[in-house]
Amino acid sequence: MNIRTANERDLPAIVRLLSEDELGSTRELITDPLPAAYMEAFARIQHQRGNSVLVVESDDEIVACLQLTLIPGLARKGMLRAQIEGVRVDGRYRGRGIGEQLFRHAIDAARREGCGMVQLTTDKSRADARRFYEKLGFAASHEGMKLMLT
Repeated sequence: MNIRTANERDLPAIVRLLSEDELGSTRELITDPLPAAYMEAFARIQHQRGNSVLVVESDDEIVACLQLTLIPGLARKGMLRAQIEGVRVDGRYRGRGIGEQLFRHAIDAARREGCGMVQLTTDKSRADARRFYEKLGFAASHEGMKLMLT
C-alpha cells in the first residue's frame, strides 16, 4: 500500500470513489472521458498552495482518497488549519485500516506544515463515517451549515 499525492491519471479512479455511495451517486458524473469540470478543478487544486488530493494505491489500483486543504486564518491567533474532505475508501477495502492510515498520513502532513487543528464535516446521514472520525479523535464540536449557490 502506498499513500501519495494524486496526479491527473488518478482522476477517473478518484471520481469513481466519490460516486460510489448513496450521496455521491447523485452528485458525480462518470463518463469516459470525464467531464472537463473535473480536470479544471484538479488543475486549480494543484496550483493552490496547501491544497492536495491524497490517494492510497494498492496493486496499481486507487482504493482510497481524500482532499487536504491548508487554511490560513486570523482567528485563534492566526492559526493555520487543515480541512479534510472528499474522504472515500473503496467498499471492497473497508475494514482493513486503510482509511485510518490515510488519515494518520494527512494529519501528520498537517502537523508538519504547522497546523494547529484539523477539521472536517460529514453528512448527518453517514453514521459509520462519524463513528470512524470519532475513533480517530475528532469531536463533533460545531453544527455545520451550507448555502448551495448552484
